[in-house]
Amino acid sequence: MDFVSVRVITHDVERLATFWERVTGLRATRPVPVFAELRTPAGTIAIGSPATVGMLGDAAPVPGHNRSVFIELLVDDVDATRERVRALVPQTVPEIVLEPTDMPWGNRSMILRDPDGGLVNLFTPVTPEAKARYGL
Repeated sequence: MDFVSVRVITHDVERLATFWERVTGLRATRPVPVFAELRTPAGTIAIGSPATVGMLGDAAPVPGHNRSVFIELLVDDVDATRERVRALVPQTVPEIVLEPTDMPWGNRSMILRDPDGGLVNLFTPVTPEAKARYGL
């Protein structure tokens, strides 16, 4: 089994796709107005409107109600990424929930909030053990 993607359901696909483009520096593909995706070497961040999960009825995810999941991205330098994110056009600067901080498990992490309130952890392994976990 291979991990392929995570999908975030939102009422505003374009706004969330633009957020992810600005944070990651990747270009989203938008094959239809209700769906976009950003492909990374490790997997895809997919963004869909409620229409993409309508067949699930009451079991469908509710946009803007994620209170239990982080999307986590390994970056080369979390401090440089912070500066790049802070330099975005003022209306697109995401809320920084946690400034770059050294974690006890060896990563340096910065946590953002996406426009729908979801949490995004951008991190860089900094200890030898953490780097080894990621083959660095």
